[in-house]
Amino acid sequence: MSSFTVYKLHFTSPLHIGDNRLDYSVSMKTIQSDTLYAAVTSCLAMLGIPIPESGDLGCTISSLFPFYQKDRQAEAVYFFPKPLKNTLPLDDIRYAKKIKKVAWLDRNYFERMIQGKALLGDKSVIDDLRDEFLASQPIPEKFIVSEVLPRVTVSRTGEEDAVPFYMDRVYYRDYSGLYFLAQGDTSLLDKGLELLQHQGLGTDRNVGNGSFIYETDTLELECPDSADNVVALSLFIPENKEELAQMIGGENVAYDFVRRGGWITTPPNLTMRKNVIYAFTPASVFHKEGTVVPFCKGTLVDLNPHVKGLDRVEHPIWRNGKAIFVPIRF
Repeated sequence: MSSFTVYKLHFTSPLHIGDNRLDYSVSMKTIQSDTLYAAVTSCLAMLGIPIPESGDLGCTISSLFPFYQKDRQAEAVYFFPKPLKNTLPLDDIRYAKKIKKVAWLDRNYFERMIQGKALLGDKSVIDDLRDEFLASQPIPEKFIVSEVLPRVTVSRTGEEDAVPFYMDRVYYRDYSGLYFLAQGDTSLLDKGLELLQHQGLGTDRNVGNGSFIYETDTLELECPDSADNVVALSLFIPENKEELAQMIGGENVAYDFVRRGGWITTPPNLTMRKNVIYAFTPASVFHKEGTVVPFCKGTLVDLNPHVKGLDRVEHPIWRNGKAIFVPIRF
């Protein structure tokens, strides 16, 4: 049994999480580990708290995943991303479309999957399906609600016509929200979160979106005794090519990756873009022989741009690629 510190974020206002397409009419439902890490680092800088030169705050965090909780006294149902390699076995073709949609497993189903146990041994499991979620405990059909509202962009000079657009805002029903796991020294993380909960996450923070309150708990995860593969719970950037070659070799490897970059958000460099890097997504499965316990691996990369003829940004722009891995057996 492996133990993690878990941070539960309960959002007190709507949330919009943008993607690489800059399409405001669609909001993502989760937040990646590097986004939260950068937000915490920014809050520490605002508070005047020294940040280590390496950019490492002393802990490794997972990406933010959904959880359902009826009220403050109820037990939370934590969801994990379904590993990319594993497929859900199917006994009845009539349920093919439902099974294909599953993207999230509650802790019970996730533990069974990483231990190499069959998930769908009988048809009664079909009753545990709730859209993208597979849960052994009762949850609402839709506990993450999306609402698209019209908005208008107004010209600052008044010389141009107003431009309408649509904004997708996400709500979490009851006492639900997003959670993440943490390993290591969380003292700097805690200090940054104290300010971040008021600053907010996502888009439109200046009008109160993305505000949250948070609480900590302990999460126990039953992992296999030994496995030759691991599944990532965070965005992952390998330290070097040799490490990457070892991890993508062997059997049962499956991964996806995403482009990370964006605009610099600190004055006076707001019109400059960061350098770009690609990172492996959570739920990616890698080769790692003889893994017996969860571990952390990866590196931080400085995305400070080097543009000829322009001054270099005075501070590092860290992108966190350290990830939490748990063993998975096939």
